[in-house]
Amino acid sequence: MADVITHHCHNCGGPLTFNPSDQKFHCDYCLSIFTVEDIEKFEAKETATTVEDTTAEASSFETTDDSEMDLFLCPSCGAQIVTDHTTAATYCYFCHNPVVLSGRLTGEFLPNKVLPFKIDREKAIAGFLAWTKKKRFVPKDFFNQEQIEKMTGVYFPYWVIDAETNGNLTGSGTSLRVWVIGDIEYTETKVYQVFRKGTAKIRQLTKNALTKNLQQKMVEGVQPFPIDQAVDFHTEYLSGFQAEKRDIEIIELADQIQHELGEYTEDLLRDTVSGYTTFTAKNKSVAIEKQDNHYMLLPVWLVTYQAADKKTYYYAMNGQTGKVSGVLPISNNRLGLFSTGIFAGILALAMIVGYFL
Repeated sequence: MADVITHHCHNCGGPLTFNPSDQKFHCDYCLSIFTVEDIEKFEAKETATTVEDTTAEASSFETTDDSEMDLFLCPSCGAQIVTDHTTAATYCYFCHNPVVLSGRLTGEFLPNKVLPFKIDREKAIAGFLAWTKKKRFVPKDFFNQEQIEKMTGVYFPYWVIDAETNGNLTGSGTSLRVWVIGDIEYTETKVYQVFRKGTAKIRQLTKNALTKNLQQKMVEGVQPFPIDQAVDFHTEYLSGFQAEKRDIEIIELADQIQHELGEYTEDLLRDTVSGYTTFTAKNKSVAIEKQDNHYMLLPVWLVTYQAADKKTYYYAMNGQTGKVSGVLPISNNRLGLFSTGIFAGILALAMIVGYFL
């Protein structure tokens, strides 16, 4: 059973949303501004005096016939909210209040950290328009007002791994020396046995924790994220944004993580091999001595677009750094007009040249 939460202003009762510009929580009704500490103090007092009512409201949940979709009741207006099984924060489509499905972010699914949005909606829209207008053949309806309104801030789930490894590397290195005496060229080759052993500390290996293929591509294109700026998780940071819950467990990534940690360790050991003309590795081994897994939510601004051929295109922006990525549609009409213009220009130039000839 999942709790449905809207964080309210304790001055007027309006819904609160997180503002990336000042990293605080704003009420759009009375314009009050709060810190996460302010909200949690108020909600702690409220919970202590209304335990029974809160419990009754928080239990508004049922599963629909479709196993991939869940039905919740908005705690503000009572309207039904339909989500898929990985959604952890969204909006009520009727009263537009931000809601957090906190039951999906508790227990084993409680994130360790969240990297809050730093770029607000206005800056995200400005970046989107500046980027798309540089793309000559993108359909105009990809960046019209309706599309802009679809821009959504989403927190995506990731596993972030810190590890310590022990590695061994052996191989042979060669050193060549060439000199000439008279008409004769001499070459001396020396062969050395090379041994390397060391401990590596690998930080912030970031792995996607969501199986949705399109969204994986969106987020991968805007990496890296400044993981060191992540803060302890509080549901308040999700207010005003959407969020996804992980559906990939760390054990499913074990082989992939072990392989990558091994490669990074080997590369670090190889970097210590210098002064040889050539080096050929023969034997290598890597043991993971310590591994800490952190479940985090990372911020991305998204716009998606479905073309006439039903293919989905997207634009994504890193909610912290502003790095952008996208797969954009091409308007055949605009491309055709451009091609026609080039042909007309070439024809006109040919006629001018012909005239003077």
